[in-house]
Amino acid sequence: MVVTVFLASLLGAMALGMPIAFALMVCGVALMLHMGMFDAQLIAQNTIDGADNFVLMSVPFFILAGEFMNAGGLSRRIVNLAMALVGHIRGGLGYVAVMAAIIMASLSGSAAADTAAIGVLLIPMMRSAGYNVPRSAGLIASAGIIAPIIPPSIPFVVFGVTTQLSITKLFLAGIVPGLLWAMTLSITWWFVARKEPTGDQHRFELRNCLKAMREGVWALVLPVVIIGGMKAGVFTATEAAVVAVFYALGVGLFVYRGLRFGDLPPLLLSSLKTSSTIMFLVACAMVSAWLITIANIPAQM
Repeated sequence: MVVTVFLASLLGAMALGMPIAFALMVCGVALMLHMGMFDAQLIAQNTIDGADNFVLMSVPFFILAGEFMNAGGLSRRIVNLAMALVGHIRGGLGYVAVMAAIIMASLSGSAAADTAAIGVLLIPMMRSAGYNVPRSAGLIASAGIIAPIIPPSIPFVVFGVTTQLSITKLFLAGIVPGLLWAMTLSITWWFVARKEPTGDQHRFELRNCLKAMREGVWALVLPVVIIGGMKAGVFTATEAAVVAVFYALGVGLFVYRGLRFGDLPPLLLSSLKTSSTIMFLVACAMVSAWLITIANIPAQM
């Protein structure tokens, strides 16, 4: 009966179009009422405890790092590198999107930030080259899903905190599935690209590749620093996120010079809005998670 109440309340809340955070909170309240133990203080306490976690501090830092990368010019260098490598192939801009998504995913871990950065740069280029724009947008959106899989992944951090699993091991476990997803998209695009333009007037030149790699080396070093540092035990996931923020800020301000100190307040505000949404979701999930444990739902199922 408890399982039925839990599932009915969750599905009912989502069917009404309720945001997932509030749907999880409603599930918790429904379970409390069903078990005759409703207490507003318990809800408040578990909500606060859900967000009161050191590892979860990495979420706003990774999001902020992504904002700095997009504004500081790292995203554009990544797209330029992918363009130099595969832009000359038939339907090359599609492969550029997938390759850029892989590199961007290894930097920020946020699907929304990566998709927005790549879309803003590539959609106008694909439209000008004669690509089918809705199909191109679908490809970029699908490639953005790589971000939650390849480390550093924000969903992996949330999942690891709630299930008490090693964040480092989760990060390492996501590398191969993320690359497989990118390969699947590339194969699918190969079939689709036969109907697309024969190219984008780009020629493969080793000189351009070397130049793009030289300009993008600052972006390519960051994933190695994050994963290598965590694997070597130099820093934790939270500390790795802080390293990513200062790295992206320093490169954007002093190397690529795409960032100015006046740009920081709106970037901080944007990352704050995204972070608050995710943190509130995690906090509400803790209410349901606590009640699921109290009601012994896993054993019943």
